Amino acid sequence: MAVLVPVYWYHYGWTNFLYFCDVALFVTWIGLCKENRLLISLAAVGIVLPQILWCVDFGFELAGGKLTGMTTYMFDASRPFYLRALSLFHGWLPWLLVFVVAKLGYDRRALAGWTGLAMGLCGVAFFLLPPAGAVLDDPNLPRNVNYVFGMDDSAPQTRFTPMTYLALWIGGLICCVYVPTHALLNRFFSRAA
Repeated sequence: MAVLVPVYWYHYGWTNFLYFCDVALFVTWIGLCKENRLLISLAAVGIVLPQILWCVDFGFELAGGKLTGMTTYMFDASRPFYLRALSLFHGWLPWLLVFVVAKLGYDRRALAGWTGLAMGLCGVAFFLLPPAGAVLDDPNLPRNVNYVFGMDDSAPQTRFTPMTYLALWIGGLICCVYVPTHALLNRFFSRAA
């Protein structure tokens, strides 16, 4: 964290820390320092499944293929190697979270907590941060944080109105990511408070 935070801040600006994965990294760090089951569970509910997808996508890219394109930036030679190396936290964080949840136990309050946090982050990204396709003075600054304008950072989606897409996106995250992850973690690692 002592290296990642200043390097990311310098290259990407503070808004980079509003991505789900970066928020989960901070929450995990604090949770580990405090051995706090709720904080670890929050991060796990939010990013274990998406980051496992990141790992799979990275494997495809490493083998010369393409799955989602979410890790294409890891092979972009125009980006400094050390920046790409720092981004490897996406690869180990989900496994660390599962390991720590197995040790500390899963806190069932995590589903509601992460859902509220994610909705807040999506709202901030949608209403206050640059949308997909925005032309910025610094091309390294994030746009379309947390995919609130669509899955393509270069242009917003056009199938739905922006607010409809945002509502569908948040609903999809809750139904397809957070609830299934909660169910799995609760089934295998739940402990009485």
